[in-house]
Amino acid sequence: MQEFDPRRSATRWAPRVFTAVAGMAALALGWKLTADDAQPVAVRAPLDPAALTALQHVAFASAEAQPGFERPENIALKVRPGETLQGAVQRAGVAPEDAQAVVATLQGAIDTVNIKAGMAFEAAVAQRRSQRGPARLIGLSMRTSPNSTLTVSRTFDGALRLRELEEKVKDEKKVACGEMNGSFYESVANVGGTPAVISEAAKLFSHKIDFSRDIHEGDRFCLVFDRKVTESGRTIEAGDLEYAEVKGQKFYAFDRKDSDGKSQFFDELGKNIKGFLLRTPVDGARITSVFGMRKHPVLGYTRAHQGVDFGAGTGTPILAAGDGVVLEAKRWGGYGNWLRIRHAGQWDTGYGHISRYAPGIHAGSRVRQGQVVAYVGSTGLASGPHLHYEVWLKGQRVNPIGAKVPQGTILAGSELASFKSQKARIDRMLAEGGQPVSGEDTPKLAMADLEKAKNTLR
Repeated sequence: MQEFDPRRSATRWAPRVFTAVAGMAALALGWKLTADDAQPVAVRAPLDPAALTALQHVAFASAEAQPGFERPENIALKVRPGETLQGAVQRAGVAPEDAQAVVATLQGAIDTVNIKAGMAFEAAVAQRRSQRGPARLIGLSMRTSPNSTLTVSRTFDGALRLRELEEKVKDEKKVACGEMNGSFYESVANVGGTPAVISEAAKLFSHKIDFSRDIHEGDRFCLVFDRKVTESGRTIEAGDLEYAEVKGQKFYAFDRKDSDGKSQFFDELGKNIKGFLLRTPVDGARITSVFGMRKHPVLGYTRAHQGVDFGAGTGTPILAAGDGVVLEAKRWGGYGNWLRIRHAGQWDTGYGHISRYAPGIHAGSRVRQGQVVAYVGSTGLASGPHLHYEVWLKGQRVNPIGAKVPQGTILAGSELASFKSQKARIDRMLAEGGQPVSGEDTPKLAMADLEKAKNTLR
């Protein structure tokens, strides 16, 4: 048995063991932190289309819920007249200090003082699980240009971070094909057609097709047009229409300028599709009464109806059926406000029950085919708003439906050869279904290569 020596201090092992273990743990922790700091920062991979779209439009959908809060939801907002940006943000249900903080973060990137009414943005907010108190602002996203988006998002430590995403924009040709499902406008819009392109196509076919009677569900259509498109595939601007097909009728644009400086359209044989007169001088209207004997809806007795009635709402634009000069723009008995246009070859067209004339329309003014010259109304002897449309030849009324009016010009010689070459290029694009086709003279249709795109994120 070991003897006790009062000249030496007692050895206490427990504190020493504890100290040693703690030191080793601290050393290991320090090494771990140092090793973590020494690791290179991970480089973000390029965004794929889905992630890019999510960042633009649903920038905060992936944000995790904060303790005590539900998962965030996106709320679309617009600045109201006389409202500040902070006031608009607060309408999302967040606290004034949250709204003030996000506006302060945006300062320098945009003018947060002179905000215009109607400016749109999305706020991502998380509601409290207790349903007591204001919601938590997770972030905000707003588009500052057709290809640029600002986002403010909250980091893990609660700070707000500003980022700007700019997408590259490229020119390409869009092939939009499908089948009629609803109106012509709705059907084409569903496959990427823009309002301007759809309107241009509708005017082309108004020479040949009555959209109220000739179009049915399932009829095929196809458009080819230029457009500016972002990396995520969003059209920000549509250019010229190059091809239009509805129900088997095909029209190709050709660089033979008309009086407006625009390309003209020709059928497959090189015949100008611009007829002498439009079949329907009101877009999307339906025929409610045809040429011939009928019982007058107001007078109540049978008499000759010397035109065609198109049912349409008051204020619907009326288009000039052809190029010409206004012969009459006046009040004329039961026709109410009346317009008569003199065309070439002793052809006239008449328009009755007008609510008002378009600016600049008066006797002697020159008009072009498709120009808005007046608006539908119910003036004169009319039971409701509609257009009464007449066609005259050498001073005599003829049936507008089936009237044998002059045809358009036909290409020949070098113009026809050039047209055929251009037509072949469009046909190859259609055959490929809008995908890139071979040939140096054929514009490529490939979408943006997101793997090579350089996104600017700040």
